[in-house]
Order: sequence, then structure tokens, then C-alpha cells
Amino acid sequence: MKRFFSVLLILACLPAVAQKVSGSFEKYPVFPECDNQNIDNLQNCFDVTVRSKVFSNFKVPEVVTEENYTGNVSVFFEITKKGDFKVLYVDAMYDELKKETRRVFESLPRIKPATYNSNPAYVQFTMSIPIPIKAVPAQMDNEAAVSETKKVETLKNEYDEIKNLPYENEEYTSQINIPFSHHNYSLFDPALNRVGQNNHTAQKPYVYSEINKYYDFEAENQKILKDKSSWFGKKLWNEHLVTLKGKDYWITLDAGVDLQVGKDFDADIDTYNNTRLVYTQGGLGKNFNFFAVIYESQGRFADYFNRFAEARRPAGGNPALIPGRGIAKKFRSDSYDYPIATGHISYSPSKHFNFQLGHGKNFYGDGYRSLLLSDNASPYPYFKINTTFWKLKYTNTWMSLRDVRPEVQDGGSFRTKFFANHYLSYNVTKRLNIGLFESVVWENDNDRGFDFNYINPVIFYRAIEFSTGPRGGNALIGLTSKYKFTDRINVYGQLIIDEFSSSDIFGGEGSYKNKVGYQLGAKYYDAFGIDGLYLQAEYNRVRPYTYSHNSIILNYGHNNQSMAHTLGANFSEFITIARYQKGRIFGDLKLIVAKRGFEFNTDEDSLFYGGNIYGTEDNRVSDLNNEVAQGNTADFFHGELQAGYLINPATNLKIYASLIVRDFKPEINTESVFENQTTWLNFGLRTDLFNWYYDF
Repeated sequence: MKRFFSVLLILACLPAVAQKVSGSFEKYPVFPECDNQNIDNLQNCFDVTVRSKVFSNFKVPEVVTEENYTGNVSVFFEITKKGDFKVLYVDAMYDELKKETRRVFESLPRIKPATYNSNPAYVQFTMSIPIPIKAVPAQMDNEAAVSETKKVETLKNEYDEIKNLPYENEEYTSQINIPFSHHNYSLFDPALNRVGQNNHTAQKPYVYSEINKYYDFEAENQKILKDKSSWFGKKLWNEHLVTLKGKDYWITLDAGVDLQVGKDFDADIDTYNNTRLVYTQGGLGKNFNFFAVIYESQGRFADYFNRFAEARRPAGGNPALIPGRGIAKKFRSDSYDYPIATGHISYSPSKHFNFQLGHGKNFYGDGYRSLLLSDNASPYPYFKINTTFWKLKYTNTWMSLRDVRPEVQDGGSFRTKFFANHYLSYNVTKRLNIGLFESVVWENDNDRGFDFNYINPVIFYRAIEFSTGPRGGNALIGLTSKYKFTDRINVYGQLIIDEFSSSDIFGGEGSYKNKVGYQLGAKYYDAFGIDGLYLQAEYNRVRPYTYSHNSIILNYGHNNQSMAHTLGANFSEFITIARYQKGRIFGDLKLIVAKRGFEFNTDEDSLFYGGNIYGTEDNRVSDLNNEVAQGNTADFFHGELQAGYLINPATNLKIYASLIVRDFKPEINTESVFENQTTWLNFGLRTDLFNWYYDF
């Protein structure tokens, strides 16, 4: 607050007498019109010229004229060592006046910079623009002159010259990833899918600067801001907790929570989650940004969720692996403690390239699920390159994954494997987009570590996989598509091929090598003419043995979870989703019906039926006649209803209530797969930064 009032104090003094040049710099900035002036007249010539150019180009906004406003616009600007004009702060009654002031100053030509000791120097000025615009006098009096507000930089004054500026939501134009939450992304999905736009929507998470071209975050948040004047009121309802901004940097810092309390009525379990988090984001210069969040969590969940987590427990004695989060240690007698940290740095040297190094998740596709790469598993280290030009967007990602099974633990550390993929998105027409996907998984066998054969972003992975050995890697290929019928309706699809053997895929004999999956979906925005109503329907079908491998470590998994679809393989699934938000009130409804195939895992039948991606194909039930949902077939239903209120749009803090109704019925009850029903009621307060998946 002190920094904010300091800026106001500077601007409040704008009408003061102009300072004379008294050694602060030897020579004023020089417009071409002032080249012939002697040095004593340069200040007046500069004042007259800058005001003349600003006044003549300034277009008073219509709303200002209509309301007969009379007053002043105060602008704080800088002329750089190169002679460019740069607006640092504008104070005005109307936002329209602020935008117009910035436009006019950005249009000013480059001039000769100020000099100090014969060297170019930065210098800052304040100026008052009268509304309505007045004529510019040939000789500036003290009241009208442009005021010098900063002495030329010298070494002894560097610390004192550090300026603290007001934060202006720089994150919305930054290179930071927008935290991936399905509900949050649905808010700007309609703006990204209008016919004729040359953007790409499959590679997620999105970067703010990409989306801000189509969805004005600043304007949309302004619509729901609360009129609060107190520091506490603004921080609770509208703003980041801490903001810091200087000439070429900005930082925000927030505390957050994910607090849940509920009950699984069928299993008679009191559930809870207690997450405290701290996250920061910021930028250095225009092209470099960072984001980091630290979570400290304890929790106990519904019975089916706890059993799923414990079934994926890692080697080493820890009791569970929380789906989508990470390894958990025991907390009290019946709960889990699972700390985690995620973040990334992002650099865009030009409009064509973005480089990211992070620890987090990625997602490919336009659907709720992805058969190519999903955010279902735990976070992982990655390096990513996004290249965008013409009608193309090309994404390359390299990751380090882990196999945490006891069978492959070595010397107390988990087994490392590596994953590389590339995804090419092409806008064929203003309505049609297609995507080509390829990935490869390999392990650190023979101490080869990260295989630089896969570092080239344009190689064909299948050829490299073949050259590294018969079991040197596991390559997959995929196709995606999206077609926009109208601005409000589009359809999308995916195809994944794990074992590219045309004779097995098209032979019609149910070969275990016929390892394919496909997705079909549709979206309807502002459905039935209701603003903010988002409807989605999606069908997913994945054949047995997809994503698995003879060498289990080469499967499509990380931390005992699938890197693609939440249900693994050997299933068919139909999903319907409705989302709605009006102002700060929101609601979601999700219904899932699926038929799934599990292994029996009994003494009588220990064969692999293709559902668990961590099964070994060497133990498969049959070479031929394999069908979707074979094995211990289960009917699965999941219904999820959520409603809540957005407390703070800056931090995405929400209060909500949710109800999950789940029904699971296998053909035969075994020790690990048995009939169960769940009714789980939950209440929560959450900083929404990632997707929780409960639908498995």
C-alpha cells in the first residue's frame, strides 16, 4: 500500500513548476523538429513538441464526451536510452482514457535520447493532458510544462531509483501456463472455438498470452469484481495477497487451501482433505515467466478411492499412492500424508517459440479424457517446446517417469524411464483441424540413460525404437481431429495405435496386437440459448492390452498410474457433462456409464486379460478372439454433481458442495474386484489449480 500511495503522491504533484536542467542530464531528448534549436531552447521545444503530438493524436473516447467530463489525465512515462517512449503509469477517471493515453504514447516516433556525460541515458517525465483537449502554446509556462521526475541514472543512486509500480494483472499477458481445471477451461473454450480462428486447442495447459487474444481475462474479471475499499476486502474477494512490480519485473504471492470434509455413507467413513499451499508467479522482462506451488496435504477419502490408492502403493513401505498427486506416507491410523511441489519456467524468445522446463502435467486433446496423454498420473519433470507459425502448432515434450513397483526397485531408489512425444496440430480449413501424435517410452537399460537418439524433434520414433533393439522402447502413434459446425457446436475425436500391425488391426480375428483405442465427442456452447451453459458428450473405447508391454517397465504408465485414460485399457465408456457459470455461481454435472474388463487374479485364473496396463503380455489369455471388456466384466456407473461459489477470481478460490454416486458390479467378486456402491457427500473450500479425478 505504501508503494501505491507513493505513486499517487508523485502524480498528485503534476501541475508543479517544471524543473530546470541543473546537471541532471546535459541534454534533453531531441525530436527531429528540434534539431536546429540551441541547447537553451531544447527543453521548451521538447515540451511543445511532445504535447503537440499527443494532443493532435488524442481521440477523446465517446463515453467521456457523452458524460461532459472535464478534468485531466496524468501520465508517467519514460524515454529509454534508444529514444523510445514507454508509459509507466496512467491515472484517469475512465479506463477508456487510460487505454487511449497508452495508445497515443506508443505511437510516438523514436527520438534522440537524453544524454549524460555524452552517453545515452534513461529519463522519466510526468505530463498532464487536459480533457477536453486544448491548444498547445508556443511557449510553455511552468504549469503546462512537462515535468522531469527522475534524475539520470548514476551508480550511487541505483538503489534509490528502484521504482515500485502498481500491479496491473500482468499474468494475463504472460507466458505462464493457465492452471488446468476442466471447469475453468470451459469458461474460455467457446471463445477459442469460433469458426475462422487460427488457434490450436489440443495442447494443454494453455499459456495466458495465447488465450488472452481471444478471451479478455481482464474484462471478464472486471464484470464480477466486488466493490471493496478495505485492504482485507480487496484481498479476500478480488486480488492476489501480495503483489510486487517494478520497471521490468512482477511477482505475486498467495496462500491457498484445499479443505474438504465429507462422508462415504455406504462404507460409513468420515472423509476429509487438509491441504495448505503457497504459490507464486512472476515475470522478468517481457519473455521470461515462472510459476511454483508447494502443497502440504493430509487426507482420508471414500472407501473405493482409498482402496485404489493402496492398490498402487509403491515399494519401500509407504501405504498408498494418491491418484493424480503422488506417494503418500501414513498419517495417524487411517489417513495419508502426501506433500508435493509443482512449477515451471517459461521463455518465449519470439512469437513463434515457447520453451518450458517444469515439474507438472500435460494433456493432448479436446475432450474430457485423452487417449494420447492425460493429466491422470502424478506430476513429473518435463521439458517442452511449442512452435507456432502459419496454420501449424508443433509441440515436443521430453519427460522423466518412474516405475515404483517392488519388482524393479534397485538400491532403495525407484526405476527411471523416459518418455518423448511430439504432436503436430494443423488447421486444414477455418473449420477443420487435424493432429498427428507420436510417442516413445524407453528405460535406462545398459546404463544408456537419456537416449539422445530421441532428442531430435522431427524424427520418426518408430524407426529409432527399432534401431535400439527388439525391446529398446515402446512407440505409439495417434491421430486427432476437430470440426466446427458453428461457433457453438463442434465435434472432436482421437485414435491411438499402440502396435502398428495392419494385418492384426484389420484382420478381424481379435488379435492381442490389435491394440487401438478411439474417442468421439461433441461440445455445445450456450446450449439452447442459455448463456454460460456448456454441454459435452464423449465416447471412449480402448481394446485389451493397449498401453501395456512385454517389458512392463516400458508400458504407458508413471507411478503405477496410466499416462493416458484413467480406466487404463479394455473398456468402453460414455460420458455426459453439463457445466454452468453465471457471475460467481457455478455448477457441474457429470454422468459416466462404462463396461470394464478386469483380471481375476485368483489361483484358478491368473491370466492377463488386458485391462491392467501393468500386466505382462507374456501371460495373456489368448493370441486371438480378444474383445473389449473381456475377463471379469464389470458394469460401472459414476454420477457427480457439484455446485459452488467463486470467492476470488484472481486466486480461483471456491467454496463448493459435491455429491458422488458410484455403482460397480463385476461378474465375479474377487479379493480386489468386488461389487460395491458409494454415496459420497463432500463440502470444500479450494484454490482450484488442478483436476481431481474421482471417476474410476
